[in-house]
Amino acid sequence: MRLGIIGFPQSGKTTLFNALTRGDQPVTVNGGRFDVHTAIVQVPDSRLERLVNLFRPKKITPARITYADIAGVENGLGSHGFAGELLNQLTQMDGLLHVVRCFEDPAIPHSRGNLNPSRDVAALDSELLLNDLIAVERKLERLADELHRNSNGKKGELEAEKALFVRLKVALEEERPLRDLDFTPDDLKMLSGYGFLSQKPMLVVLNLAEGQSPPAVEYPHRQSAVVALQGKLEMELAQLTPEDAEIFKTEYGIQELGLQRVIRLSYDLLGYQSFFTVGEDEVRAWQTQRGASALQAAGVIHTDLQKGFIRAEVIGWEELVQLGGLSQARTHGRLRLEGKDYILQDGEIMHVRFSV
Repeated sequence: MRLGIIGFPQSGKTTLFNALTRGDQPVTVNGGRFDVHTAIVQVPDSRLERLVNLFRPKKITPARITYADIAGVENGLGSHGFAGELLNQLTQMDGLLHVVRCFEDPAIPHSRGNLNPSRDVAALDSELLLNDLIAVERKLERLADELHRNSNGKKGELEAEKALFVRLKVALEEERPLRDLDFTPDDLKMLSGYGFLSQKPMLVVLNLAEGQSPPAVEYPHRQSAVVALQGKLEMELAQLTPEDAEIFKTEYGIQELGLQRVIRLSYDLLGYQSFFTVGEDEVRAWQTQRGASALQAAGVIHTDLQKGFIRAEVIGWEELVQLGGLSQARTHGRLRLEGKDYILQDGEIMHVRFSV
């Protein structure tokens, strides 16, 4: 699960990256170079903490997200779309975080002349739409050529694909991101290899100065959200020791770091949920798409569990904590036996019965 951090120059992309990852990448301008820095981040989850307190395991494994700080977006702007190396990176991402500058700083001039967060959101969205439109038009040209040849009796399949891509073209020309469209499972299968940028979930992050109130920025699209945080302050807090950070939070009455909200929103926007396996050896959070079956979730743990799946023992995390453990849950008959088609719910504990 990879999310790309993008935005215009001096918007605070690397500041956010350092805050999320507790990193120390230089936040100065990179001179227009194309750079990508990645780091794996643990997903904060109070449910995991409760389970750890119950089982006291030897090993704790939280869910994780990979963030990539992608520089060079400004160099890819223009009528021909993003450059190949940049576009290749962006298409590989599962979602995007657009960092929008909202802070004033005379020492760091705004790359677009003045502060206007709504303008910057729309401008970068236009670039994503343009890149998708270029890709769609190229695909339609290839489809027209294939239909002209009408090779191997695939005309019906090609016509269906053409109809889908014509629909994409109309939406993009109307400046509608592809994530706003309704797609059937067959549509999604046809589109799976393209990595369209405007189809990816989008989190707009308003980067504020310390103490600044967030501006009104609307982003009324599906699989999208807007969140505000004080980027520089969050980075400084993230780079403190846990003890010093707690002292600071207590002194200023901070209940939760903004970056933790960003991580959870990222996880949610990508359509993921967590389920758990528990025991004295390890308490672990596994991630799967919402709507995944018990069989699919078993495959996330190990392919052998999926191949030899018999039944899954399932219980909600909160009920397990209230009962005091697995043995108590079994004694009270609260572990449910579910088949392979059972839709696993967020926060459930699952133990797979299988045969090799």
